[in-house]
Amino acid sequence: METLIQDLRYAIRMLLKKPSFTAIVVLALAIGIGANTAIFSVVNAILLRPLPYKHFERITMIWMDNPKLGVAEDWHSYPNYIDYKDQNQVFEDMAAFNDRSFNLTGTGDPARVVGVWTTASLFSVLGVEPMLGRAFTEEEEEPGKDLVVILSNGLWQRRFGGDPGIVGQPINMNGVNRTVLGVMPASFAFPEKKTELWIPLALTPERKQARTLISYKAVGRLKPGVTLEQASADLGPIAKRIDDEYFQSGYGINLVKLHSQETGKVRPALLILLGAVAFVLLIACANVANLLLARAAMREKEVAIRLALGAGRLRIVRQLLTESALLAVAGGGVGLLLAVWGLDALVALSPADIPRLDQTGIDGRVLAFTLAVSLLTGLVFGLAPALQASKPDLNDSLKESGRGSTSGKSAMRIRSLLVVSEIALSLVLLVGAGLLIRSFMRLQQFDLGFNADNLLTMRVQLPGSKYREGKQVASFYQQLLERLGTVPGVHSVGAISDIFLTDTPNSTGFTIEGRPVAVGAEAIEVPLDSVSPGYFKVMGIPLLRGREFDDRDVDGAPPVAIINETFLRRFFPGEDPIGKRYVYGGPDPQNPWITIVGVVGDMRRTGFDRPVRPETFLPEAQATANALTIVARTANDPASFATALRNEVWAIDKDQSVYDIKTMHETLSEMRSQRRFNMLLFGIFAAVALTLAAVGIYGVISYSVTQRTHEIGIRIALGAEKSDVLGLIVGQAMTLAGIGITIGIAGSLIFTRLMAGLLYGVSATDPATFGVIAVLLAGVALVACYIPARRAARVDPMVALRYE
Repeated sequence: METLIQDLRYAIRMLLKKPSFTAIVVLALAIGIGANTAIFSVVNAILLRPLPYKHFERITMIWMDNPKLGVAEDWHSYPNYIDYKDQNQVFEDMAAFNDRSFNLTGTGDPARVVGVWTTASLFSVLGVEPMLGRAFTEEEEEPGKDLVVILSNGLWQRRFGGDPGIVGQPINMNGVNRTVLGVMPASFAFPEKKTELWIPLALTPERKQARTLISYKAVGRLKPGVTLEQASADLGPIAKRIDDEYFQSGYGINLVKLHSQETGKVRPALLILLGAVAFVLLIACANVANLLLARAAMREKEVAIRLALGAGRLRIVRQLLTESALLAVAGGGVGLLLAVWGLDALVALSPADIPRLDQTGIDGRVLAFTLAVSLLTGLVFGLAPALQASKPDLNDSLKESGRGSTSGKSAMRIRSLLVVSEIALSLVLLVGAGLLIRSFMRLQQFDLGFNADNLLTMRVQLPGSKYREGKQVASFYQQLLERLGTVPGVHSVGAISDIFLTDTPNSTGFTIEGRPVAVGAEAIEVPLDSVSPGYFKVMGIPLLRGREFDDRDVDGAPPVAIINETFLRRFFPGEDPIGKRYVYGGPDPQNPWITIVGVVGDMRRTGFDRPVRPETFLPEAQATANALTIVARTANDPASFATALRNEVWAIDKDQSVYDIKTMHETLSEMRSQRRFNMLLFGIFAAVALTLAAVGIYGVISYSVTQRTHEIGIRIALGAEKSDVLGLIVGQAMTLAGIGITIGIAGSLIFTRLMAGLLYGVSATDPATFGVIAVLLAGVALVACYIPARRAARVDPMVALRYE
């Protein structure tokens, strides 16, 4: 211990003697360690921290595998759920639920809140109890006994001021009073963080028997010791029996652990970003190692004297590693401060749908990670210089004029190797950033099939308790569209049930008249969307054949539909579909045939990176939907019309909430937010890496020029031109750059394949990106080495010949 204290004191004195050197090293390390700490904090909060549920590792989402829809995570019917719950041998319990939204009125303006219909077993499955009040009982799953609600902590605080007396009080939801049973803890947000209340799932006997009504998700808690594979093997035969008896559609079962369910979409991007910041840290280590090698050359005589006086090599190495460790710990401390500052910016820039991002912070695990990274970093960048400095040629080093062995070929080889490594790592990061940038540019330029300019959207959902009949719903929306169309500055308005499709849209199978009931690959499901007259014109979606919906397509008139171009190409290739008929499901006297009256252009309703599906659209008057998205084309900035459009809704029904009011460009920006976030962070890391690599090249070449001053003077004295000297120095640097670029390209071919899932419209091995980045890095290397090379070419031979 005494020896360690001596080493620490000596290391501190040595570092304080060179404050500028110490500051540069600490800053370089702080950047690398701080970036790693910040990203690890996010990884820790999202991927590593346990869910706030009892035995969370056993909680599993239970999905229907639906090959007809091409969706592995589809919902269940209630009878299917009951069969799984009653017949399985591997789950302690299961719960069914369904996401819904509700009009909340009575306190302030009408608001739309996201809620869940759920069986009473949900809270026991998750192992969570309300912080106030109680959970549901099975009795409250019966119609008439279900007029109760449990609030989220956020809604309780925001809407009701955190009043503990809210328990037992009624609140108005969708025009119905429900008694508040309890308030959940702040950490509880199931199934999504935007969920704000829970209501008992009370079904009528008819709905409990509706085998084909696919409307519910399911979650269960596995018995102790049961693996996911064992659970799948148990539920698989149940799924097959259900499918054989009721569907004959190839439906199966798909189990996903809840933790994986929540993090699956962001896990690949986070792990790749963590790898990227690790590269930044390695580059910083290489730079610091180069600085320490240069410093070791200046301390060579000191080390030689200590060795000559009897100090062992191990003692010297330990002393130098102590200095490195101090630098690393100091860099880690400053890096931790940078990480705390950077986390706020990181969270602010992040997409809103990343789970548990708001829980990101510096906890014990993050502190341990920072300390471990700091110490490991000290070992990584300090070991090579320490070993090199601890074996000088004593005879040469102790000469008054000697420059020592550390400045010889061995040290120069190490420095060159470090620069090559920096360039290679930088190229990998730059290629990754370049691919993400190109991918994002492709998204920006992508044709979505409609005109997003000056388009405002808003969501309206009429409560069934107040609008019980289809005529009431149709009348409301007809009146609303007429009023909105008269707002000054609004050119046109329309409505559709959903502009963009989720993974599990409202969809069903169908049969075309004159053809057999579809089987196999043709037995697909198509979305059903209610559309108002004029919707396609408002959106700027081209009408390719036939007509749009109009006043003829009312309730009681012959049912009609419009299909998209993909539907046309797949099911009517080379035919005119106008006048052709189809039916949802199979032919049935109670199921009328629907006549196709129009074909519209394809629209990217499933997102940027998924193929367009065959789609069908029905007139809203014939397929009444309580929930519609209103779209308005405006003369100028659509955001400025939000208040006016909301007021028109309230003029018809003062208790009707209006929500998700956004411009179309805002919606598209949110859809691109994850890719923009990845691109931005990767670009920052790549820029830092490029800067560090340029500094590294400059440092090595500058040091090389200093060490070769005498040689350069002789060359000039013997007649060498400045251009010869310039070419010699630049050639040396560009050789290193060329080797680094070659290794970096090979590494990039491996690394970018791992990030293929983050790209859109760009190959992971895109030659143009690789070529541009290689040229860019070569240009930076040329600039970095030109300055010291130019200085070398101006050396005065008389001064150089006297240089020692």
